[in-house]
Amino acid sequence: MTANARRAQIVAAAVDTIAELGYARASFAKIAERAELSSTRLISYHFKGKFDLIQAVVDEALALADDYMGPRIRAASTKTEALDAYIRSNMEYMREYPNHVRAMVDIFNNAQDEGADVSSGNLGTAVDLLTEQFAIGQRDGEFRDFDPLVMAASLRGSIDAAAAQLAHNPDLDVDAYGAELAELFRLATRKDPS
Repeated sequence: MTANARRAQIVAAAVDTIAELGYARASFAKIAERAELSSTRLISYHFKGKFDLIQAVVDEALALADDYMGPRIRAASTKTEALDAYIRSNMEYMREYPNHVRAMVDIFNNAQDEGADVSSGNLGTAVDLLTEQFAIGQRDGEFRDFDPLVMAASLRGSIDAAAAQLAHNPDLDVDAYGAELAELFRLATRKDPS
């Protein structure tokens, strides 16, 4: 097995282990067992420590989300369509990759308690990018006048809340949640029809 394939195998096992047992109980021993490795030394060979492995889990989940959602968002021809695609594709990602969502929620809720400096990669810039897109939509006359930062932070917070709900309630209807959220933000951003 190549080094990259082994790393991917370990990351996948870490995602599933954290999703099932939680961040605190996801030991190298449990991850090695799930990955069917003969020893935890194979994990230590590929990762400097638990925080390095956790960062790889975060990086993979974010890259997977970008690959999943990006084409849908880029296919939109208006900012209103892009907003709808952003919300619905976030929810669809959560439905398709629930273990990644549960793992990410648990990591961000618990890793820093152990002193981990887990970077959320583009999560911090997601609000910045949304803010920019809302401002462009306003400039182009598609959206009403509002504070783009407040709207962006509200949207990102709503999506993160959905992830937290899904992590605790696997039966959450993410499609219905997404439809309601898309309608809420469509109404919140639209220009007054009068």
